[in-house]
Amino acid sequence: KMTRELDLIDVWFDSGAMPFAQWHYPMENQEKWKMSYPADYISEGVDQTRGWFYTLHAISVMVEDSIAFKNVVSTGLVLDKNGQKMSKRLGNATDPFETIDKHGADVTRWYMTSNSQPWDNLKFDIDGLTEVRNKFFGTLYNTYNFFAMYANVDGFSYKENNIPLEERPEIDRWILSKLNSLIKEVNAQYADYEPTNAARLIEKFVDAELSNWYVRQSRRRFWKTSPNPSKGGEHVAEHATDSSPSGRLGGVDKLSAYQTLYTCMEAISKMMSPIAPFFGDWLYRNLNNITKQEKHESVHLASFPRVSHEAINLELEQRMDYAQRISSLILSLRKAQSLRVRQPLMKVMLPVVDERFITQIEGVKDLILAETNIKHIEFITDTSNVVKKRAKANFKAKDEAGQTLGARLGKDMKTVAAAIEALVNEDIITIEKSNSYSIVVGEKTYNLTATDFDIISEDIPGWLVANDGALIVALDI
Repeated sequence: KMTRELDLIDVWFDSGAMPFAQWHYPMENQEKWKMSYPADYISEGVDQTRGWFYTLHAISVMVEDSIAFKNVVSTGLVLDKNGQKMSKRLGNATDPFETIDKHGADVTRWYMTSNSQPWDNLKFDIDGLTEVRNKFFGTLYNTYNFFAMYANVDGFSYKENNIPLEERPEIDRWILSKLNSLIKEVNAQYADYEPTNAARLIEKFVDAELSNWYVRQSRRRFWKTSPNPSKGGEHVAEHATDSSPSGRLGGVDKLSAYQTLYTCMEAISKMMSPIAPFFGDWLYRNLNNITKQEKHESVHLASFPRVSHEAINLELEQRMDYAQRISSLILSLRKAQSLRVRQPLMKVMLPVVDERFITQIEGVKDLILAETNIKHIEFITDTSNVVKKRAKANFKAKDEAGQTLGARLGKDMKTVAAAIEALVNEDIITIEKSNSYSIVVGEKTYNLTATDFDIISEDIPGWLVANDGALIVALDI
């Protein structure tokens, strides 16, 4: 028999009493209630904010003269790939159970988290899940497989003492610096309720830095041996420490590569686990069950990785960033002209970006030359006669207040755009160096920064030119 609850005010209003009602406060459980009040965050769909979010605060103010929660995660709607609301009538609805069954929960979660900010409406495209599976999970899976294959052959189980940071090769110190910078950034993004930014940072690290640069540059180190003169030049494994497995693990360089790659993958398993709980745990247990570095049975019982500030070397990060970007620009120019990497080219010219540029590039010069099969690097300080530039207005650029250039210019947009396109080489070089430029329209003066301009470098006879922001390469073909 059902009877009406006479003390019911309104279902939304009563649900708003949840911070108190769940503990039967104030009649009992005062200490438990204090531990969770005000709540760290509350999450609900954007269409529910007017009811529940409001009544939580209203009741909290009446009872305790306080807010009920500190943060809001308000989620948008899931639309189809064309931006239409999903419905059975239109036949554009995606069955979540079929999707998870086919692609896995982690791929679905990662796609939805990394694709757009939680408060934005998500255009759900099933093809996007395939891309996430291949590009992120596939890349990380292959990186682990590469590590496991050689670790099993060499008997690496992290029983050796850690090689001190200063004794590791520069490429190891670089990736550990990037890793600790990543831990710092990802932790800050999670703490600020920005899971989309965290996911994208992890993706970039795994793809661009760990797999396609560190592992590729270090590949030979994992099968490296050293000549033994006493055996007529026969190659045998060096011993890094007295505790190295006899005849298996190589010297300090090889052991450093193992320890460094292991550290990176273990940290990634922890950072990714809030979004991809199953894959994160699989990766963590595959590593930790062998090494016993930690006493946790699951990644979800482990602590979030801590930042080692001593490992962060921003100068080294910038130096390697230059090497990656310059190599990428050169290889893209080669590809565009069907010039295979096996074909050596004589020279690449690099306009000097700042006073530290030459020193930084000299530190990674051999790496760039080997990666791109170029004989020489030439630095140029005066680009006016070598690199021709033109500029366009970047209407999407935002100022410190978050306002776009288009919004700032208003009705003067066309006039300013025309003035920017009329700029000559010398003007553009000045903008890049000073990071400022003023354009006057009638009685108004618009003070612009370098981000308000899209600067394009044009080819010159006999050379191919490409740029990535202020960084320019001119390749002699």
